[in-house]
Amino acid sequence: MSRISIIIPIYNEAKHICNLLRHLIENSSSENIADIIIVDGGSTDNSQKIVSSFKNVSLLNSEKGRAVQMNFGTKHATGDILYFLHADSYPPQNFDEFIINEINNNNLAGCFKMKFDTNHLWLKLASWFTKFSWKTCRGGDQSQFITKTLFNDIGGYNEVFTIYEDNDLISKLYERNQFVVIQEWLTTSARRYNANGMWKLQLHYWSIHLQKRFGVSPKKLNQYYCKYVNVKNL
Repeated sequence: MSRISIIIPIYNEAKHICNLLRHLIENSSSENIADIIIVDGGSTDNSQKIVSSFKNVSLLNSEKGRAVQMNFGTKHATGDILYFLHADSYPPQNFDEFIINEINNNNLAGCFKMKFDTNHLWLKLASWFTKFSWKTCRGGDQSQFITKTLFNDIGGYNEVFTIYEDNDLISKLYERNQFVVIQEWLTTSARRYNANGMWKLQLHYWSIHLQKRFGVSPKKLNQYYCKYVNVKNL
């Protein structure tokens, strides 16, 4: 029987992590969930205290960086399916059953289609495109499920990437023709768009995508992200 290990990297997510953990527990079956693993990258708020209040959730500490944190979490995962999730992304009801069904149909990796928690027309349009299987429509906010065997076979997340690690992994899966988009809605926060400005942030995201495509180093991508995108206390 396939079981899922949910792995969530966090850094100062006290505003969101409690609601997410409750959502995951209420919208899945305990029979399908092997473990829920929170990997903290050195939070200075109440994130760890909140996570520790959940009896069936494991709290790990690692160096900061999503790729590093997620790889670290997999080393402690007991499930044969890994499900990577951001702290502000909420998968649909019965997400565990949808994932296991895909695995049983030999779809060994994929995500959900995604919508934002806003009625902004541009983000509604961007959300609509996530239902398609095109690689350009992919991103980490849509979450990522993958069998542990396949994850290990492709070498996990590339820790050279401080950002864009999700897209790097997804590209490897597309090269193997091993990716499916589950046609159920995951809801993610528009908080970064709200904080940075809708069009300003979108231009920066497009810039990062183009820079990566033209061979800009992971270090320079991160420098750009920290300068123009990253906003504290969201």
